Amino acid sequence: MTVTPYSEEGSKREQVERMFDAISPKYDLLNRLFSLGIDQGWRRKVVRLLGAEPVQHLLDVATGTADLAIMAAPKAERVTGIDISEGMLSHGRVKVTKRQLEKKVTLQQADSTALPFADGTFDAVTVAFGVRNFEDLQRGLLEMFRVLKPNGRLFVLEFSKPQHTPMRQLFRFYFHRIMPLIGRTVSKDSEAYTYLPKSVDAFPEGDAFVSMLKEAGAKEATAKPLTGGIATLYAARK
Repeated sequence: MTVTPYSEEGSKREQVERMFDAISPKYDLLNRLFSLGIDQGWRRKVVRLLGAEPVQHLLDVATGTADLAIMAAPKAERVTGIDISEGMLSHGRVKVTKRQLEKKVTLQQADSTALPFADGTFDAVTVAFGVRNFEDLQRGLLEMFRVLKPNGRLFVLEFSKPQHTPMRQLFRFYFHRIMPLIGRTVSKDSEAYTYLPKSVDAFPEGDAFVSMLKEAGAKEATAKPLTGGIATLYAARK
């Protein structure tokens, strides 16, 4: 099932781009507010795993406002972040400049399902809370493995649904009732934070996503639930 932010005509890619352009001014604020900062802790887990092996060139897909790209910069010689939303990237560039990382971190607009890079360009690829927004998930995974070097690593951080009581019930109530209300109030976009829980519900998480990773070219893939299953960290190797 394809879940889109808006009901009118247009591809999922076009709608997701428009949605993130619209909410980009409040995106970082809402992320910290919704997760109480836990999302940054999840990103730090990705960075720790990333740093276990040398990385010359890192690709951060769906980089958004570049949180993960910036955080991972000390672990890589070069970081390239891509996103379909120029609005998100514009805020990311401000953050990159503020941290004086312009020579190390490059942000550019690109589509995850048609990456503008040659085969085997990157030592590692990361994507945080972005794969569920891909218009074609399997094609996006194939593209990420295509641009990875042999034995390169892929790390995917994504929301998931807790399986155990009471976290399952609390999460569902918060995600489907409280979060959309706050999101609409702060971002002024009536659909964006209704789309978020719907996209999480539709995402093939856990073993299903691990199977997709293997079908796309992973010779090994694992899934590690975080914070009671609110998020999952997937690690794979080409």
